[in-house]
Amino acid sequence: MKTINLQEKQSKFSKQWHPHQIAVVDNMQVLLAKLKGDFVWHAHENEDELFQVLKGTLYMQFRDRTEIVKEGEIIVIPKGIEHCPRTKNDEVVEVLLFEKLSISHTGTVIDEKTQTEYPKI
Repeated sequence: MKTINLQEKQSKFSKQWHPHQIAVVDNMQVLLAKLKGDFVWHAHENEDELFQVLKGTLYMQFRDRTEIVKEGEIIVIPKGIEHCPRTKNDEVVEVLLFEKLSISHTGTVIDEKTQTEYPKI
């Protein structure tokens, strides 16, 4: 049981769209990620996903609208909802994610950005 400094952990990596695991709580993982540009449209059939924006502005696209998630705000994506995170103007957005350990990074979609393992830092 030790404190986790989010800024220190964020400084340990620069790769975008590649979450890093910083903690596990029961069957949930806590991840840090840096996002830039467009991700891929995908859904998670069996898992909800929570994004907290630590730095910057995240644009969470849904098929019928876009939600703007600002620094200090969260958004929960319910299981089965297709979504596509993106950033604008070359901004690197830092996020904290809460997801089940069983989640697949891009659901059933396979893309060059798909990660199969999250490094532990």
